[in-house]
Amino acid sequence: MAAKRTGQDGGPDTGHDASGPKRMSRYARLRLSIGRHPSDVVRMAVAAGVVLACRLVAVAPGTNPVEAAIASQLQRLPSWSAPIWEGLTWLGSWPGIVAAVGLALYIGRIRLGISLAFAAAAAWLLAVVVSWTVPARLVPPGVESGLLHASGAGAFAFPDSRSAVIAALASVSTPYLTRVARNTSWILVVLVAAADVFLGQNLPVGVFAGVVLGWGMGKLFHIVMGAPGRRASESALQQAVERAGLSGARIVPVHRGLLSPQEYEITAEDGTLFRMKTVRRLHRRAGPLHKLSNAFASVDVEHGAGLSTPLHEVEHEAYITLLAERAGVGTVPVVLAGEIEHGPPFLISRAIGGHPLSSLSANDISESLLDAIWANVKALESVPIAHHDLRAQNIIVDDAGRPRISSFTFSRVGGPAGGYRQDAAEMLVSLAAVVGPDRAVASILRAFPRAALLQVLPYLQRMVLHRRLRRQLPPGAGVLARLREGLAEQIEAPVPSLRLPVRPSTIIVLLVGGLAVYLLLPEFSNIDQVLVLLERGDSRWLAATVVIGFLAILASAVSLLGSCVPRLPIRKTIAVQAAAAFTGRTTAAGIGFYRINWVYLERIGFRGPQIVAAIGINRLVTGLVSAVGTVLGLVVIGGAVPVGQVGLVLSWPVAAGAAALLLAIVLFLASPFGRRRIVRPGIAWVHEIRQELTPLLRSPLRAAQLTLGCVGYLLLLAAALATTLAAFTPTFPVVPVLAVFVVGSTLGQLAPTPGGLGAVEAAMIAGLTAIGVAPSNAVAAVLSSRLLTYWLPVVPGIVAFRVLQHRGVV
Repeated sequence: MAAKRTGQDGGPDTGHDASGPKRMSRYARLRLSIGRHPSDVVRMAVAAGVVLACRLVAVAPGTNPVEAAIASQLQRLPSWSAPIWEGLTWLGSWPGIVAAVGLALYIGRIRLGISLAFAAAAAWLLAVVVSWTVPARLVPPGVESGLLHASGAGAFAFPDSRSAVIAALASVSTPYLTRVARNTSWILVVLVAAADVFLGQNLPVGVFAGVVLGWGMGKLFHIVMGAPGRRASESALQQAVERAGLSGARIVPVHRGLLSPQEYEITAEDGTLFRMKTVRRLHRRAGPLHKLSNAFASVDVEHGAGLSTPLHEVEHEAYITLLAERAGVGTVPVVLAGEIEHGPPFLISRAIGGHPLSSLSANDISESLLDAIWANVKALESVPIAHHDLRAQNIIVDDAGRPRISSFTFSRVGGPAGGYRQDAAEMLVSLAAVVGPDRAVASILRAFPRAALLQVLPYLQRMVLHRRLRRQLPPGAGVLARLREGLAEQIEAPVPSLRLPVRPSTIIVLLVGGLAVYLLLPEFSNIDQVLVLLERGDSRWLAATVVIGFLAILASAVSLLGSCVPRLPIRKTIAVQAAAAFTGRTTAAGIGFYRINWVYLERIGFRGPQIVAAIGINRLVTGLVSAVGTVLGLVVIGGAVPVGQVGLVLSWPVAAGAAALLLAIVLFLASPFGRRRIVRPGIAWVHEIRQELTPLLRSPLRAAQLTLGCVGYLLLLAAALATTLAAFTPTFPVVPVLAVFVVGSTLGQLAPTPGGLGAVEAAMIAGLTAIGVAPSNAVAAVLSSRLLTYWLPVVPGIVAFRVLQHRGVV
C-alpha cells in the first residue's frame, strides 16, 4: 500500500500515483518552505558595510586608478552596440519593475509580485537618498574623452539607482527560481551595471555599490515577507518521514535553536520512537582562535573533517555512524539521511531510551560503565575513527545501562594516530567533569597500557582542548591541571611542556623582514655615514646598552611578581621572563608572552581565574603606563613632531556606522544566545577575577612591585636608546630622546609584525630627526638600540626556553 502524503490543503498527494490527484506544482511546494532565516540579517549587515566602504572611496579626493581602468576598458566596446545597452538599462528602471511585477502576478505569484514591487521601489528610493549625501563625482582623467555615448556627461551620482533596482529584483526572486533562471537573472544584473558604465551614466564604484545595495534590499524583504527555503513546514517534514517508511507518523518539535539543528520527535503508528534533526548551516568546530591556540601546544592537533555543505555534514554523520556500528561501537542507529525539497537536509535515527552521561551524578556511574565507555573508545580506534567531540552529553547511557556514542558530525576516518589519542584525552576530560579526576584517571589506567597513555598525556592541555570540552569542567577548580598531573604521576611521565612557537617559516620571515628593515632604513639617510658611525661608535656606551637591555627583562620579572598575590619563586620567574624574550618577541602581538606565562603559572598551581587576573592586571598596568608615557612624550616633544597636522575627519556616515555597530553589539548581548554564551559566563569570570584582584590591590608591596616593574621596563629601554645615541654623538637632548622612544615604541607596536618590526624603527627615526638629531646618527642609534636591547636577548631566551622545557617549568 502506497504511503499517503498530505498536501497543503489537507488533501492527499500521492506524487507518482497516476490514479490519484496530481502532485503539487513547484510553486505550491515552494510555499511550504516560506519563512525567515537569521542569515539574511547578516547579509544585510554585510551589504550596508560594503556600501559605506564604497561611499568612502567615492568621496575620497583624486582618481581611483582601478576604477578608471575598468571604465576605460568598457568604453572600448563597439559603438554599434549602444542601442542594445540602452535597452538593457530599461530593466533597471520603471519599465523593468512593471514587467517583473506584472509577470509574477500573471502567473499567480502574488507574494513574489508584491515583494518585487516594494523591494525595487525601496532600492530606488534608498539609492536616491544616499546620493544626496555624496557630492557628484567627476569623470576620471583619461576616461572623459572616451565617453562618446553619454551626451553632456560630466558628473555622476552615487550609488547607481538602475543597478540597485535590477539587483533588488534579482535578489528577491532568487529563492523562487530554478538554478538556470537564477544564474540568468544575475547575468542581467551584471549586464545592466556594465551598460551604465558603457553609456557614461555612472562609474564602476557607483554601479557596484548600487548592486550591493539592491542585493541587501532583497534580503530585507526576505525577512519582511518571508522567502522559500527558510523553514521546513510540517507538510514537508511529513513527506520526508514517509520516505523513511514511517507512514502516518506524528511529528512533534522538541528543540528549536536559532543556530543549532532543529530536532523533532517522531512517533510511528506502532508506537516506535524516532529522532529527526534538520541542519541549516555547517557546524564548524575549529575556529581561528582555537587553531592559533593549537600552535602553542606540544603536539600537532587534528581537527574535524572538512565539510562543504549542510547536506554533506548530514551524509557524513550517517556514514560514520554506520561504520562505527559495524565495528561494534554502541551508537544511535541511523534510519535515513536526505534533504527536504526546498528545505534543509535531515537525519532520522532511532530514539534510544536513557540519559546523557552529563545528566548523571557520580554515584550513578559504576566502574563497569566506565570500562564499557572506554571499550567503545577503543572500538572506534580499531576502525579507525577519530570522533573529535566526545563530550559527556554525546554519550548516551540507555535503559539497559550500555553506553552509546552519538553526534559523529566532526568525526574522521583514517588519518594519523594522534586523532585517536586526542579522542582518549577528550573522553578523559568528559569523565573527569562527571566523576572527578581521580576516578577518571583510574578508569583510563585500566583501559590502556602505559605506552598508549604516554601518547594521550600531551593532549591534556588547554591549548589542545576545544572550549566545548573545557566548558564541561567547573570554572576555577583546576580540574584540568589535576587531571594532567594525576595521569602523569600514575604513568611516571613528565608533564607536557610549551611548544616552540617559532617555526622555520616564521624564522625566514623575521630574517627577511629584519634584513629589509636594516638595509632599507639607512637609505633615507647617507648609508656611508651610517656605516662609518657604526664602526666608530663608543663601545662603552654600546656595552651599557646591552646591560640595560637585560635589566629590562629583570624589570619585567618584577612586574610579574607584583601581579600575583601568592609569592612566586624569584629565580624561576626571572628565567621565564628571559624565555619570554624569545617567545614573545618572535610572535605577532606578543602572543608567545601570554602563553609561556600562562603555562608557567599553571604549573606552579595557579587556577584559571588567578592566571587571567595576574596576566590581565599586568597587561593593564603596562598599557596604562605606556598610554601615560605617550601623552607625556607628545607634550615633551612639543612642536618638533608634526602631530598637530593630523586631523580626524568624522562625518555623519562614520558616526552612524559606529552607532549601528554599537547597537548591533548591544542587541547581540541582550539576545538569549548572547546572555547564555557571553554575558553570564563573562559575569561569572569577572566575579572570580575580582575576588583574585582584591587581595592584590590591598597589598602595597605587590602594587609597588607591579607599578615600578612596568615603569622601569619602559624607562630602561628608553635609556638604552639614549646610551646608544651617546655612542655616536655626545650632544643631544636627553628627555626628548626618552620621549621619542616611548611614543615610537607604543605606536609602532600596533603593527601586526613580531616586535613591531619595521614600524618601531621608522617611528623612532622620524622622531629623532624631528627633534634635531642628524639623520645618520638617528638611523645608527635606532638600529643599534633595537638590535642590542630587543633582538639580542632572544638568543639567551632560546637557551632559557629549552632549559625550562627540560626541567618541566613550561
